[in-house]
Amino acid sequence: MHGIQKIINDLCDQLNYHNIRYYVHDDPSISDSEYDKLLRELQKLESEHPHLVKADSPTQRVGAFPLAEFGSITHRIPMLSLSNAMDAEEIEQFHEQTQKGLGVKKIRYVAEPKLDGLAVELVYENGVFISGSTRGNGEVGEDITHNLKTIKAIPLKLQDGHKIPSLLEVRGEVFISHKDFKSMNEKRLENGEQPFANPRNSAAGSLRQLNPTITATRPLRIFCYAPGTIEGVKFKSQKDFLDTLPKWGFPVNPLIEIGFGVSFLKKYYIHTEEIRNNLDYDIDGVVFKVNSFSHQDELGMRSRSPRWAIAGKLKAQQVTTTILNIEASVGRTGAVTPVAKLHPVNVGGVIVSNATLHNQDEIDRKDVRIGDSVLIQRAGDVIPEVVKVILDKRPKGTHPYKLPEYCPVCNHQVRRAEDEAVARCQNMACPAQIKGRIQHFISKNCMDIDGFGEKLVDQLVEKGHVMSVADIFKITHDQLASLERMGDKSATNVITAIDAAKSTTFARFIHALGIRNVGEHSSKVLQQAFSGSLEKLSNATVKDLTRIYEIGDVMAQCVVDFFADPTNLHLIQSCLDSGISFEKVEKIQASGITGKIFVFTGSLLKFSRKEAHVMVEKLGARASGSVSKKTDYVVAGPGAGSKLDNANLLDIDVLTEEEFLKMMKELESK
Repeated sequence: MHGIQKIINDLCDQLNYHNIRYYVHDDPSISDSEYDKLLRELQKLESEHPHLVKADSPTQRVGAFPLAEFGSITHRIPMLSLSNAMDAEEIEQFHEQTQKGLGVKKIRYVAEPKLDGLAVELVYENGVFISGSTRGNGEVGEDITHNLKTIKAIPLKLQDGHKIPSLLEVRGEVFISHKDFKSMNEKRLENGEQPFANPRNSAAGSLRQLNPTITATRPLRIFCYAPGTIEGVKFKSQKDFLDTLPKWGFPVNPLIEIGFGVSFLKKYYIHTEEIRNNLDYDIDGVVFKVNSFSHQDELGMRSRSPRWAIAGKLKAQQVTTTILNIEASVGRTGAVTPVAKLHPVNVGGVIVSNATLHNQDEIDRKDVRIGDSVLIQRAGDVIPEVVKVILDKRPKGTHPYKLPEYCPVCNHQVRRAEDEAVARCQNMACPAQIKGRIQHFISKNCMDIDGFGEKLVDQLVEKGHVMSVADIFKITHDQLASLERMGDKSATNVITAIDAAKSTTFARFIHALGIRNVGEHSSKVLQQAFSGSLEKLSNATVKDLTRIYEIGDVMAQCVVDFFADPTNLHLIQSCLDSGISFEKVEKIQASGITGKIFVFTGSLLKFSRKEAHVMVEKLGARASGSVSKKTDYVVAGPGAGSKLDNANLLDIDVLTEEEFLKMMKELESK
């Protein structure tokens, strides 16, 4: 039995180690499937030997029975709120008051983004997680221990990277990233479920589920930032504490900085405002803390907030405006989406005049009507949305809004399947769907046909010259030249661009077909897996597809369904008959950058972005358009702007064009 216990212990240690590599250091060393294999092995052993299951086993993150109600936990040290500074001037006043309170000129501060999530406290005894709670009223919070256990980024047992305290209280913010939020809502819509309104509400609601099994399905993350009570280990400063947290297994925000004086505070405040919309999570400000714990003690507390910290509030990302109209928009899949036409308003530096209302269920839930005053929000690149109606300002005589029963474009019936939240136009020949499919097909990341803009698509569809993507390759010079604002030269240029686009890649063509849930990256995965063979891909089963790393059940079924439709096969054959051919698929060679992410910025002089993307993808790496903590390298040419700033802020390796080319040459020669 001793041998089985050792195997179980080793598996627990391995899984905990890989959780920390993934969630704390953002540097996984095994694939998801390998992780799952280890977890299944542990589950099998524990089911055969239940008396050997440890409380801190990764299998124990979910397993508690649903609760009838939450209990309460009293915080040993109150979780106080912070005073707010509304601008740089008030931040300067905070610094002056701190100088006066300490009687010193030079003060060291720690600065970090203020996440818009849910504050929690985690309690460990002798290195083992025993309880967790919400902030509550600052004195007493709700006991959400079982829900917090489901968050893989929270260690159930502290790593031995530093001396383990006998008692440790760690405070942090639970949140959902924009990327995960978007993916979660897409899956909910596919399943006919109501989409969540915003990341903060869904994070808070997920943590307050009485059934931990539901919480476990939500993509919750955490950044830890402050201590509560600590016994057995002493720290001199906030920075010392933050540096130790990752050694124990806690994630901390990579944008935390330390510096001296008011110039540091102002610079950090201004820069965070500039990069705010590039972050993959919501923030509503920055937090500045005096670094030294002895200085914090000396400054002390007010009745509701500490004197040694302040929250610098950023410009509001939520504003109030009026709904002028609600229009139904039809997309390339036939989805009929209600869009609120707004009185134009500035939201975080962007003028917004439209906001999505998602679907009829969302309109009903929020009771959104034409004429209403509403609160709207915009976060990062997320489409602006209506948060809520301000009922006190509702004008008399308004009526509930209902999506039309007939398509506003083609007048065919609109239906909503029982298992979907989205209503769809049933007419595949609907001009709006045709236009959407064609615009997607010719777009830059698909077939990339130059000079083929939205207005040209509109005219070609309305004239009946193009009714499917295959018709693009049958357009004549005369048809183009006869259109509005299209002369002989413009028509010749478009025909030349169409002919040039016939020589393409398998991945671009698959992406251009608009198969549901198959995007640009997954098209490249399919290209490698099937060696650029349409015949092999069209005959693949769901089982064949799910064997491929990064292809899940939903995507696999969508691919199989697409190729099972004779209309789609006829469309593909028509494109091939028009002369479309695929470039030879070069097998990706494993290299020192396999799996790495590159971002290219500035005016690249020695190669084009397209050439750069080909170079890194050939060696198993990926090119991305935005900088995040997952970025491995930023290649900066002359005139590089905010992406370079973000790279420096996140301490990401920055390469010149010369250094990048040298790296490529060295890797290709190995």
